[in-house]
Amino acid sequence: MNNATHPRTTRPARSASRMPARKSSAATYGSTVDATKHENVLLRREIGEVLRSVRQHQGRTLREVSSQARVSLGYLSEVERGQKEASSELLASICQALNAPLSVVLREVSDRIALAEGVTIPDTVPDELIRQQQGAMR
Repeated sequence: MNNATHPRTTRPARSASRMPARKSSAATYGSTVDATKHENVLLRREIGEVLRSVRQHQGRTLREVSSQARVSLGYLSEVERGQKEASSELLASICQALNAPLSVVLREVSDRIALAEGVTIPDTVPDELIRQQQGAMR
């Protein structure tokens, strides 16, 4: 995202001594998350950016999608810009209008947030998990 096109509100910087690095809740990935890196990551903003990306990739207008999703054009625009928090029902309706599975949209949002947090997500199943599954099947 380009900060020139989407300026983010920022909070005053906290001193590094007051904000120690904390362990990710996804500790199984073995990454340490620095709280200062993702202080401004907002779920509504990431959802909006993913929805806009899907819509634009399809070459569709806000008007088309808002009509199919049965949501006002202005509201959909605000959702895409991260200014409004979409309800789960509205998000499902927008995804349906985009012919994009909700699970795929949420996976993309999750991946974007993990990247912003500095969390490393393995692209393969860890060997330890495979061994555990094999042991459980015996």
